[in-house]
Amino acid sequence: MTRFTVNNQPVHYRMDPETPLLWALRDASNLTGAKYGCGRGDCGACTVDIDGEARRSCRVTIAEIEGSFVTTIEGLSRDRSHAVQQAWAAENVPQCGFCQSGMIMAAAVLLEKNPNPTDADIDAAMTNICRCGTYPRIRRAIRHAARIAAGGENIAAAPPPGIAPADASRAVPALRPAAPKERR
Repeated sequence: MTRFTVNNQPVHYRMDPETPLLWALRDASNLTGAKYGCGRGDCGACTVDIDGEARRSCRVTIAEIEGSFVTTIEGLSRDRSHAVQQAWAAENVPQCGFCQSGMIMAAAVLLEKNPNPTDADIDAAMTNICRCGTYPRIRRAIRHAARIAAGGENIAAAPPPGIAPADASRAVPALRPAAPKERR
C-alpha cells in the first residue's frame, strides 16, 4: 500500500511502491515545486518535509513513507505568508530560483525544530546546493524568518498571488505578444 498524507490531503498512489516520492508528487499529484536536480540526494532541490524532517524526495520511495505526513512547498502556505517565504523575498534570496523550494522547505523544518538557530545551526541544517551561491542571503533570510516567526517583526515582502496564471502575461509588459509589424 502507498497511503499517506500530502499537504493535509490523504493520498493513495497506485504506482510501483519503489517509485521515488519526487515522481509521485510531480507526475501523479502535479506538485511540481520539488525539483529534480541530481537524483542522488546531493543537491536538495527536491527537499520536502516528511513527518517534521527535511528529506530528499528523490531518495525516498513511496513505500517507505506509508502513513507519513508530507508537506511540499505548495502546502507550506497558499498565500506566501509563511515566515520563511516572507523573509526569502525580503532578503532577495532567489537568483535563478531552481533550488529555492528545497531551500525554503529545509529552512522551514530547521525553524520548526530550532526557532532561534545560530549560524552554525543554519550551516549544519542547510546542506542544499545553490549553484548561484546565494548562501549569505540564505543565512540572513533564515535569521530574518526566525524574527518574523517569533513575532518580533512584520513584513509584507511577498504579496499573495493576486492574478490568475492565464492573466499573468498580460500584466507583464515584457511578456505581452508583440504587435504585428507594419508592412512597408
